[in-house]
Amino acid sequence: MTYQYLLDTNILSDLIRHPQGLVAQHISTVGESNICTTTIVACELRFGAIKSGSSRLTQQIENILAILPVLPLEPPIDFHYATIRNYLAQAGTPISPNDLLIAAHALALDLILVTANTREFERVPALHLDNWLL
Repeated sequence: MTYQYLLDTNILSDLIRHPQGLVAQHISTVGESNICTTTIVACELRFGAIKSGSSRLTQQIENILAILPVLPLEPPIDFHYATIRNYLAQAGTPISPNDLLIAAHALALDLILVTANTREFERVPALHLDNWLL
């Protein structure tokens, strides 16, 4: 399957909070078959649910992850991770470890990263970004 958009944690969190909101509208426009997420985002969402102790939130997350393709980390993500991390370290502008993996995943698969955290991800060269919450 060929995807076009990789959805970040904050985008899926908004979809959970607002099932008929802006994110749902964008998904309808671009088509469900063109979106996916990464296992790193699934980890972050599940952590948030466990931390909150909310069975309702856990069920909402499980419902979304059951229908949204969650892509595993596979080469050449490691190459992109190393390249990005080195570049950002030399520039003195590192990003969080999870965001670094998410960016590497999007670059490795040539996907547009959909995020509201553009300020952090803009530091990654050649990473294509879109914010569906504007």
